Amino acid sequence: MIKDKNFVITKQNVESYAQKIANWIRGEVEKANSKGLVLGMSGGIDCAVVARLCQLADVPVHLIVMPYGRTEENSEAMTRALDLIHTFSFDYHVHDIKPSIDSSTIHEDSPLLVGCNLSNISLARANLRPRERTKYSYQFAQIHDRLVIGTTNLSEYMLGYFTKWGDMADINPVLLLTKTEIYILADFLQIPVSIISAKPSADLWIGQTDEEELGLTYAEIDNYILTSTSGSSESDKLIENKILSSQHKREKTPFFVE
Repeated sequence: MIKDKNFVITKQNVESYAQKIANWIRGEVEKANSKGLVLGMSGGIDCAVVARLCQLADVPVHLIVMPYGRTEENSEAMTRALDLIHTFSFDYHVHDIKPSIDSSTIHEDSPLLVGCNLSNISLARANLRPRERTKYSYQFAQIHDRLVIGTTNLSEYMLGYFTKWGDMADINPVLLLTKTEIYILADFLQIPVSIISAKPSADLWIGQTDEEELGLTYAEIDNYILTSTSGSSESDKLIENKILSSQHKREKTPFFVE
């Protein structure tokens, strides 16, 4: 994936690349003979940038805000999502994923959990959320003859910081962009300050932040991607281990051949 990256977005060339990406989005929609796009809106910077790129492409895009219950409905992330939606007049609707998640969760008193690693249990439950959001997005997209557009960036992708079968999409315009480049685009696209200044989060649980969970800053990750070193040998080793251990997420499903 890194070998495919032959450009870097800067403040000097951001306008040109924003338009190039927008043209690519429009071309993919036309190629698929699709009526538009569907985007899961978390209130984070990646989906905000992708949403605005869809507008720049002049392609119909419908945002779906998918909180987990009342707690998330009243969260800062929800406020940020609605701020973007109302500022730029996006079509959208809200869908609570809590009933679906709760009905498919293996609960604490289940014998299936006896002897299981507690961190595995916790993370497996957290990953139900992005999987449910993807499932609902694809249902809505198919009903309305649209494509699902993705928001995973290169920094997340290389470290495997995405949910397998939970961050799927038909097209992804930012997969070759580092988090640093996402921020440059966000500024150019006039993303609300509340979103730009918020700590990046995958919204796996309340209070979760990317950098705290990764044990790395995005600046370190991006430096490693672009220059082969984060500037710290300790961080380099952690990044390399994460890339290696998540390789299965970036490969096609293995299948038997004789």
